[in-house]
Amino acid sequence: MESLRAGQYRNQLHGEMAYKAFHPAPLPPDPPIVVDTEMLFLLGKANRLLGQLSGAIKQIPDIDLFVAMYVRKEALLSSQIEGTQATLDDILDPDIDSNTNQDIGEVLNYIKAMQLAQERLNDLPLCNRLLKEMHLVLMEGLRGEEQSPGEFRRSQNWIGPAGGSLKEAVFIPPPKDVMEIAMSDLERFMHEDDGLDPLLKIGLIHYQFETIHPFLDGNGRLGRMLISLWMTLQDLLPEPILYISYYLKRNRAEYYDRLMDVRNKGHFEQWLMFFLRAIIASAEDAYESVVAIHQIRQDSLAIIEGTQGRKKTLSRLLRYLEKNPIVEIPRTAKDLDLSYNTVADAINQLVELEILRQTNTNKRNRRYAYSSYLAVLRKETI
Repeated sequence: MESLRAGQYRNQLHGEMAYKAFHPAPLPPDPPIVVDTEMLFLLGKANRLLGQLSGAIKQIPDIDLFVAMYVRKEALLSSQIEGTQATLDDILDPDIDSNTNQDIGEVLNYIKAMQLAQERLNDLPLCNRLLKEMHLVLMEGLRGEEQSPGEFRRSQNWIGPAGGSLKEAVFIPPPKDVMEIAMSDLERFMHEDDGLDPLLKIGLIHYQFETIHPFLDGNGRLGRMLISLWMTLQDLLPEPILYISYYLKRNRAEYYDRLMDVRNKGHFEQWLMFFLRAIIASAEDAYESVVAIHQIRQDSLAIIEGTQGRKKTLSRLLRYLEKNPIVEIPRTAKDLDLSYNTVADAINQLVELEILRQTNTNKRNRRYAYSSYLAVLRKETI
């Protein structure tokens, strides 16, 4: 039975053109969210694990390298939820400039949009203006470029099977005029001091953004970016290193079902408990990955320290590998401003030390991978 707690479906147009679009109620929900024993337990666990993850992040030197890599992973996982066919190795390809296709471009734009947001948040609050700027970057040069990049939609959109019509829609977001009011209300809610736990608040913000669907394309990816940005703005994490798409990808059907259940039945509590489980699982996995990657780094440095080679060059190359775990000699030499032979000798030494592994059999354009590091990052990205 339809509930009015989240909003209601209303008739649009007439005759054969008639359809029902969802008009969302403003947040917070009315009646208010009921925080029962189970939700309180999940909230406590989620906040504790985020604290544990924050502590681990703060212990890592060169944190920017880790953040850059994790933003890439979240970009890939979030895009894969939408059906993007790209792998982590595609994104880390040293020749990515010449090997980019539509799917890879979507992931790269996600990374650029996230980087833009992090920079702009020094001057702007999390607001509709920033969302539009992020959307412009997200859609640049892609198949959605003709669909008003950087602007809220001017026409009705819908969610349904690929190539399907409005009549086949699973869900129809609010019409343009209602959408604009709803986004204004959502912006107000983001900055309202309502006493809600920040994790519950971002769960509601994400739901509402996906329901309003203010853009013609890219809403899912942008809505998931909001989660990472909110975490850092609320000091839940010092860096955007939680990739919640890890859990949402594994539980894609339930993810979409929970969102629909709020729209149709007003079940905000069930959605929020699913969302908290996603935070918990993602925080646990991120913590394990951070610890594993830190240990790999320490082990690699210890091996290098025990060699008779050029330790300074090897250490510098190792740092480069943490941002570029798949390398070719010419590109690496150029990026590090070292001679070809110096880099070739260093790479060969790291191969002998079993830190690097050659991944192809070509005599020319040989490619090498920091395999142990990549193994941690590749989890759930295939």
